[in-house]
Amino acid sequence: MSHKTSRRKFLETALKAGVFLPFSSTVLYSCISKSSEKSITEVNSSKKLKILILGGTSFLGPHQVAYAVNRGHSVSIFTRGKTKPSIYKDVFAKVEQLIGDRANDLKALENRKWDVVIDNSGRKVEWTKRSAALLKDNCDVYLYTSSTGVYYPYVNSAFKEDSKVVLSVPEDCKEEEKLEYDYGVMKANSELAAIEQFGKDRTIVVRPTYMIGPSDRTNRFIHWPVRLEKGGEIMVPGKKEDAVQYVDVRDVAEWMIRLAEEKKAGTYNAVGPKEAQNMHAFISEAKKTFPVESSLVMIDDYEFLKKNNIYYIVPWIMSSPSHIGSAKINNQKALRNGLSFRTLKDSIKDTLAWWKSDAVSEERRKEFMTDPKSILMREEAIIKKWKALKE
Repeated sequence: MSHKTSRRKFLETALKAGVFLPFSSTVLYSCISKSSEKSITEVNSSKKLKILILGGTSFLGPHQVAYAVNRGHSVSIFTRGKTKPSIYKDVFAKVEQLIGDRANDLKALENRKWDVVIDNSGRKVEWTKRSAALLKDNCDVYLYTSSTGVYYPYVNSAFKEDSKVVLSVPEDCKEEEKLEYDYGVMKANSELAAIEQFGKDRTIVVRPTYMIGPSDRTNRFIHWPVRLEKGGEIMVPGKKEDAVQYVDVRDVAEWMIRLAEEKKAGTYNAVGPKEAQNMHAFISEAKKTFPVESSLVMIDDYEFLKKNNIYYIVPWIMSSPSHIGSAKINNQKALRNGLSFRTLKDSIKDTLAWWKSDAVSEERRKEFMTDPKSILMREEAIIKKWKALKE
């Protein structure tokens, strides 16, 4: 499998899961660190809001719902009614659930008033345009969940919120790049559609990088919690200088609610960690999560990795001409405006606790743990090949 084919498969999986390029509630709460628990239950003393979330049952949404409800806000979600939340089930019992379709049925939103609209499910420009047009006279703030994908191709080294975004697919676009261009173009133009209807002073745009944490519908990060807990010889792909960026989904969700409370109009990159980090620093910190004996086998040869079909294990993505700066997104504006981060240790421990809970089906766990094509299953053989090559 080529680098381009592998990356395309990775992107298609993420997009199908509704992830942004993103247990029973008692189980989830029990695995949250004390500091995280304090933030999720702390009730803000400001005005209690009526919040509408377009979407709300997949990855980012449940964490937004839980945080908002526990801060005293009233929450409505608008979905097709097909995806049931697997976490915070007791919280969702307190949420108004409106049924419709972004494509052709917004009747449930007509003649209703909310303080804030959070658009998590805007996967087509027209969807965002229609919902924003319908709600602009009955809602104060429109918060659009975008993506750092608007900066594609990532050929610079410090993308800030005012950096150029991709608004159209180039005529000479290669087929293997079309998916990323399409996604970036959709997100960038959806941002503009929201701003066109609500105006810059009433629109918030949040651009997350790769989100990790409990309730991830993809398996792009779970490799690390599962593998690090086991210990032993752990394969780590990538060159020492390969930059990585990621953010806990709960940090994004909670910060978005606070932005809405404060009506902080503007565009923000939701990117972590706080300081620049490379892959070696990431794994060195991550391995401290579990008290097990382990050693790291660093494989920095891209050609060897390609031959063994290893192109990514989030947060590491193999560098290529179009992705040189994909992990160099500037987060300073977000930090100045309240974005904060859990420790990597907490993110890994909580993700593993969720993975082992009844929020994840035994079928999904078994499929991941026994997939012969997975890096998890192939790791031992790959390490042997690498050591033989180095003898």
